[in-house]
Formats: sequence, structure tokens, C-alpha cells
Amino acid sequence: MCLGVPGKIVDVYENNGLKMAKVDFGGIFREACLSYVPEAKAGDYCVIHVGFAISILSEKDALETLELLRQMGSIEEELGRETP
Repeated sequence: MCLGVPGKIVDVYENNGLKMAKVDFGGIFREACLSYVPEAKAGDYCVIHVGFAISILSEKDALETLELLRQMGSIEEELGRETP
């Protein structure tokens, strides 16, 4: 299954001309492209799908969704474990 997972943008930068972000998914950090939501900034919560931020959402909605995904056991399935 492939889900859009909410995460918090902790850093925004450019890589090869693309606006990118370091995103925190409750302690698991991944990189995401911000091309679809160029207005996103550090501190915002976004839904990330296959490495792309596809929408911005409220902190309340993001945290509720993350908790539901944790309860379903889907977070690790979607994000994997943090690599050292």
C-alpha cells in the first residue's frame, strides 16, 4: 500500500534547482520535493507521497493522522526505519 503521510518540514533548501525539504515523520527523517507546494516553509506540515509534498495541512490534522497511522502499524511500512 502506498499512502500520503504527514510530516513536519524542518529545513528547506535547493538541490539541482528544485526546492527540497528535510521532513520529520515523528522521528524518522526523509527528503521531499516541494515543487507542488512551493509556498511551504520550515514548520509547516505537509502530506508527502512518494517523495513529493502534495498539500499543506494543519498541525492538528497532521498529528491526528500520524497517530492513526501508528495505531494501524502503517508508519514503519510506509517509511521504513531510520537509516544510520
